[in-house]
Order: sequence, then C-alpha cells, then structure tokens
Amino acid sequence: MNEAFARAGLTVFERGWLSSNNVLFGAGDAEPVLVDTGYASHAEQTVALVRHALGSRRLAHIVNTHLHSDHCGGNHALQQAFACTIDVPGGEAGAVDAWDEDALSFRATGQHCPRFERSGTVAAGGAVRLGRLDWQAIGSPGHDPHSVVLHQPDLALLISADALWENGFGLVFPALDGGNGFDDVRATLHRLASLRVRWVIPGHGRPFEGFEPALERAHRRLDGFVADPLRHARHAAKVLIKFHLMELQRQTLGQLGAWIEATPLLREVHRRFGGAMACRDWWNSLVGELAASGALRLEGEHVANA
Repeated sequence: MNEAFARAGLTVFERGWLSSNNVLFGAGDAEPVLVDTGYASHAEQTVALVRHALGSRRLAHIVNTHLHSDHCGGNHALQQAFACTIDVPGGEAGAVDAWDEDALSFRATGQHCPRFERSGTVAAGGAVRLGRLDWQAIGSPGHDPHSVVLHQPDLALLISADALWENGFGLVFPALDGGNGFDDVRATLHRLASLRVRWVIPGHGRPFEGFEPALERAHRRLDGFVADPLRHARHAAKVLIKFHLMELQRQTLGQLGAWIEATPLLREVHRRFGGAMACRDWWNSLVGELAASGALRLEGEHVANA
C-alpha cells in the first residue's frame, strides 16, 4: 500500500464507469467513513466492497464531495445496510431534505438516485474528520457548483472528485445551460495549484502523482473548451448518451431517441448548441459519432453499448 495512504488509514476502491471511486477510512480504531458511494446500479457491489473491507465493523458515516448520481447513488443502500449518517455539501442540503430532483441533477440528466437522509453538511473552508486525521474541505465549483475537494496538508493528499483527473476534469455542467462554469473551473484549478499535493485520488481513474503536470493538462483542456464551447457541448451530450447505454446496455434507436428528447439537459444542449438541426437529426449525428469511435454499436434498429 502507498505509505501516505497507510498513514491516512485509507483504502481506494477504484471503480469503473458508471461509478465514481470510493475512499474508505477505517484503519485501526478510527471511525469508518466512506467518501462517495458510486452509482445506484452498482450499489450492491459497493455494499459488498465495504463489508469485505470492514469485516465485523460497521460503516459509520458517508461524506459526499458532490451530489451527481455516480457519486451518491450508493448512499441509500449503504444507509440501509449500516444505518450510517451522511454529510452532503452545504449548498445541496435543502434540495436533499425536500428531495427536489429538479434542484438536484438527477432528473436533468435522465439518471437516478434512490432517496437518502442526510445528517449534516460539509462546509467549504471547514474541516472534515476522516479516519485519524482532519482534512480541509475546499470549494471546487465548475464541474458542479457545490462540489468540494478534500485536502490533507500534512500528508499532501488530495481527494479531487471531478475537479481534477489525471487527464482533465469532469463535464462542466453549468456551461451547458448558460452558466459561467468555465470561469469557475479556471478559478478552482488556480485554487488547487496553491495546495501542497503529492498524491491525487480522483473521482475516476487511478490515484496518481504528478499533480503539477495534471494541472497543466487540465488548463489546456479548459482552454480548448473556452475557445470552442460547441465542442464541449457535443462531448457532454455524447458522454450522457454513453452513460445511459452503459446502464441499460441495449435499446432500440427509437427508445434511445425518446429518452434523449425527454431528458431536460439534453433538450437544453440541443436548444443552445444544435443550431438549425432538428432534434432527431442532432441526436442521430451524436449516435453516429459514438458508433464511429467504437463507443457503441449500431445493430439494425438497435443501439448497444460497446
């Protein structure tokens, strides 16, 4: 095990899509805490991973970096299995309490997340106890307006969620419906650059060293999106379609098209970035590009995940 991870008492469950990575704290006599819980369709696997790691011990607490479905979709199953408490970013507390799927991101993206009960909040600028140590919660808007990253300065560890990956960052959702997301991403990258970081645990992909080169790659990617917002919008729409097909694996083209046209965020992306193309022509062009790249397969009247 990585020495810094051992000192922090953490284990990383590197998950494949559809789920985010999960970070489990609980070595020795420290209270077991899990950061992020994956997607709902992987919830049974998430519970099994936690049970195997903890043995006879009970998961006490969950901390969510943000409330996209691939980071909090396992909350309900874990809460049912362990009766654990859950903290969410402060800006999302009211939406969780009311279970407002319009204010949350689930309805807009055509994804789902079983309802869970929160016990508290994570405040940007505050401290979070994870395992044996206190971590700093740092606001990281851009990918999501309410997202936080978690930093342990003594061990130079960063749980970066979707604010920074080894090769980029998560989709800039606010930029898809008229928000100022690109500026927020830039500000977050500058904020992260001020931290002492040796190891990064991203929301997706393997933990990595090389923090400064990753920041440079993220800035280059952001520059490309700022110069060509249409590129980002089409990329985002294709990611959402791919995510949907990874969940269902196979649909008719008609069913996929009906889902796209019923998904609020995809309708908005078409409205803002589709130009003069009719919605059916627009999504057909996206499906064609995904098939040409090998991300999905066209099988007669059906489309399948590849």
